[in-house]
Amino acid sequence: MDDYLNLFREMISLRGLTDHTIMSYSTYIKTYLFYLSEILHKTPEEVSWPDLREFVQWLQREKGLSDRTINHCISQLRFFTLYVLHKPWDPTQLPMRKFDSYLPYVPTQEETWHFISTMPDLKQRAMVALMYSSGLRIGEVCNLQYKDIERRNLRIHICHSKARQDRYAILSKAALDLLTQYWFQYGRPTGWLFPKQLDPSRPIDTFFLSRHIHEHERRLGWEERLTCHSFRHAFGTHLYENGTDLLTIKALLGHKSLNSTTVYVHLASNGTHNAVSPFDRMGGMPHE
Repeated sequence: MDDYLNLFREMISLRGLTDHTIMSYSTYIKTYLFYLSEILHKTPEEVSWPDLREFVQWLQREKGLSDRTINHCISQLRFFTLYVLHKPWDPTQLPMRKFDSYLPYVPTQEETWHFISTMPDLKQRAMVALMYSSGLRIGEVCNLQYKDIERRNLRIHICHSKARQDRYAILSKAALDLLTQYWFQYGRPTGWLFPKQLDPSRPIDTFFLSRHIHEHERRLGWEERLTCHSFRHAFGTHLYENGTDLLTIKALLGHKSLNSTTVYVHLASNGTHNAVSPFDRMGGMPHE
């Protein structure tokens, strides 16, 4: 089965996807190949559509996966069938799941400031400040290089973002001051802005900050609700609350579609909450 997995990874790599994406895409194909070998005792070429449907049901039973994650798995199975087995894919045999969408948790402007300003470690504080003040993804922060910080123009060059396009993010003066303090205190890095401690030739791992965010929540006595992405959502939400239009927010966040940006209308305190029902404008129901 290793040959199938290696070919799968090779075909994904030929699409120009990142190493992180290749690893992510391989997750459920590895599980699928294990299922075929240890449970069905079949090769991938021998698998039928009922076998594929049973695998997806088994996966959900054993792993308790969400419908959204099951869809990711189905997408990987489709890619494997088309590009590794070179067999046709029939979406009517294994349909995508419908799933519920939920609004993410976003801290208020006051909570965000309190959280960042009370972080005891300068490196962690600088990283979170960049995520919030510039609306960066955690992967974008970890992969920043010294040359990406344009102090004169107060902007950050983001190379090869999730949307596979370069963009410029705004650089807050307050965040720049914090970043400068970090830079002097942590050895003035000129390659990766946040290098790994044991291997400065590589950028810091994304999970580094997640652990410290939860640690600081516990330190403050807060419920553990924040993630690294919470600060990117907070950036978009607070911009909208402060009067920035959605097209500008879309450009700053690097969204491909405006649909991704409109979520901040729902999250903002002055978004849909400020709308007044036309019924109330008419005076409502007459009182007897």
